[in-house]
Amino acid sequence: AKCQCKVVPRERTNCGYPGISAAECKKIGCCFNTSVPSVPWCYNPKQKKVKKICPSDPYHRINCGHPGIKPRECTRKGCCFRAHPAGVPWCFYHRTVEE
Repeated sequence: AKCQCKVVPRERTNCGYPGISAAECKKIGCCFNTSVPSVPWCYNPKQKKVKKICPSDPYHRINCGHPGIKPRECTRKGCCFRAHPAGVPWCFYHRTVEE
């Protein structure tokens, strides 16, 4: 994404090799910008910002526990716990979404 290439020139980390073309740079998943001399023109993009959420749809839960798991044991495993509805996992994994 374009916003991932908005890296302050002094914070750019080299991603290519001397003389790499814009096309080759982008092909390997890097950003290319020649507007600032004396800094890498082919550089690593910013990491995507992600956050963990507990899925709201109980029928898309992925089991993270075992029958009868206690809420505290579930959250200690780093999972979500909701003791409802019946017939779906109550201890389940987070979903990762981009911010």
